[in-house]
Amino acid sequence: MKFIEMSGRTLFRLAREDGPNPQELADVGVEDDSIVRVNRQGDIEIRRVEGWDLIGGLLGDFESRVKHETGLDWA
Repeated sequence: MKFIEMSGRTLFRLAREDGPNPQELADVGVEDDSIVRVNRQGDIEIRRVEGWDLIGGLLGDFESRVKHETGLDWA
């Protein structure tokens, strides 16, 4: 499966009304310096000490927003 990784700070900037908002992300442990990743289906995972943890999903035109905000492509 391919992902785009980013910081929690970047994910907070991507948060919109049609997905988890910044407060919901913070409630599940996302901080500015968290390592998070999004897959092509929009699933958001956060890196925890023991591995990756699914914490939510992005909706709408997230692919172009993620690529634009991070400057990265799926890897």
